[in-house]
Amino acid sequence: MKQKQKNHRTNIIAEIGVNHNGDYETAKKLIKIAKICGADFAKFQMYEPDEMVTDSAKKANYQNSNMGKKLTQKKMLKKYYMNFKKIKNLKNYCDKIGINFMASVFDEISLRNYLKLNPKYLKLPSPEINNYFLINKIKNIKKKISVLFSIGMSNTKDILNFYRAMGKKENLVPMYCVSSYPTKISEVNLKKIISLKKNSKTFGLSDHTESFETSIISTFLGANFIERHITLNKNQKGPDHSSSLDPNQFKMFINSVRNTETLVSNKKIEAHEEHKNKKYVRKFLVAKKKINKGEKFSFENVTCKRSGKIGLDPFSFVKINNRKSKRSFTKDELIK
Repeated sequence: MKQKQKNHRTNIIAEIGVNHNGDYETAKKLIKIAKICGADFAKFQMYEPDEMVTDSAKKANYQNSNMGKKLTQKKMLKKYYMNFKKIKNLKNYCDKIGINFMASVFDEISLRNYLKLNPKYLKLPSPEINNYFLINKIKNIKKKISVLFSIGMSNTKDILNFYRAMGKKENLVPMYCVSSYPTKISEVNLKKIISLKKNSKTFGLSDHTESFETSIISTFLGANFIERHITLNKNQKGPDHSSSLDPNQFKMFINSVRNTETLVSNKKIEAHEEHKNKKYVRKFLVAKKKINKGEKFSFENVTCKRSGKIGLDPFSFVKINNRKSKRSFTKDELIK
């Protein structure tokens, strides 16, 4: 017997990242907004600047566009750095208001700290998919934890190397991602997410576009997770604000995903609105003129009209044609 398929629900990750601008109260405010909008997770970035980047490393082009060229990458990271004590308090705040906490980890110290929070999910961001040292630590985590990993900037070799490094570890969740901020629609190739679906039981999307179509189509394809950046104001200075959604946009995005889930739902709808209209707009068999008891039904005395009540479907006429009526009918009376 074919097993009944359960209705699919996509987990929405509100990527706060560094859009708190290093301010703890702003981070709390973003968590609350994510919760109000209906997100399932509030996600942050955990990193140690000295472990992550050299003093001379320059910023990416999109970071220069959003922040100017004066700051080095390390100085930028220090500006948005959130220490572990604050991260822990933010996790407690998430627990308090009822939204799941998640973080991307960029180095071994951050991973060690993150594991102190007993997470069920961990995110490996796109730049770290070739970080063998960090991946090796993740591989050796003893407790069960799902690892979401973005494949932005990755080729097939990068992804295969990651899987080899992780060994046979279960609960790996590939996240389709294009690492440009914002991502142009022309840069998105959703055939890749179809490929992820074929090769992985669970998969997701890290969406950096400015529209909702990529997320909507991914929901239709069965994405288990969709991650999008959230900000208080897209016009703020910072590496990710311009490619993020403001609170109103984020709410609209979640509504679009939930509406898509409803559209493709397997749930049987018992009281659909259109069925309520059926008796008013469908035609049923009625007497074309007075029909006497014992008179045979025929094309001469039976027709179909809207009557405001449900009766015999017009196709039922073939069953009663030439049969004797068991009672009399007045003109336009519903034949039952």
